Amino acid sequence: MSLAVSGPCIQMKGVSFGYGQHPLFNRLNVTFPDQQVTAVCGPSGCGKSTLLKLVNGLLLPSEGEVSVLGNLVTHNSLDALRLKIGYAVQRIGLFPHLKVAENIAIVANATDMEQTEQHERIQFLLDMFNLPSVLLKRYPHELSGGQAQRVGLCRALMMKPRLLLLDEAFSAVDPISRFDIYREFIRLQQEEQFSVMLITHDMREARFLADHIMVMESGSILQQGKIESVIAHPSCDLVKRLVKEHLLCEA
Repeated sequence: MSLAVSGPCIQMKGVSFGYGQHPLFNRLNVTFPDQQVTAVCGPSGCGKSTLLKLVNGLLLPSEGEVSVLGNLVTHNSLDALRLKIGYAVQRIGLFPHLKVAENIAIVANATDMEQTEQHERIQFLLDMFNLPSVLLKRYPHELSGGQAQRVGLCRALMMKPRLLLLDEAFSAVDPISRFDIYREFIRLQQEEQFSVMLITHDMREARFLADHIMVMESGSILQQGKIESVIAHPSCDLVKRLVKEHLLCEA
């Protein structure tokens, strides 16, 4: 099926979801700005990763609608929609029986992308994430944690997605190279103009990468807006605590 790409990046209207008898979201309404990076922060268990899975169609709401790139997320729309979405998580999720090159190109190999274009894109992404080409012939178990996480990011960006979903996707990258990778990532995001939903517990990462921030607690959105505005004017105790911890780390 063809896929329209008009409309907001992510929009949720009256979304409810829970696990068994434990409700998490109750008629949640939220919109993510297009072609910008939005960081989603909050304590463990507040619903950050579940929110991302609702966007990716790994979960479907019990009530309400989730629209991504102007299209309702349904069982029928998922295959076409996921060609427009890149997805990288903390646990990486590389296929252990495939070499690094095959992992990165797994979606591209299911499309009509030519081999020459694939090779150029892979090399571009390896350079961006400071990965040597020799890794392409290795299997995931032969990589360090940070290398594997960066390969996961290469795979997520391979198809030049309209939307990138990141769940603690930089957490295993070593601190020495992390900020260089952040800079390259920002440059690529601005050049290719994709939208990003960034799940992170690190306010320093959020401030470095994001234009907007959304702070959650227990399935509710406590505050959202331009990240510098939220840092300057926290609306409640949890947001104040996150800002305070961030400022202490900077000191």
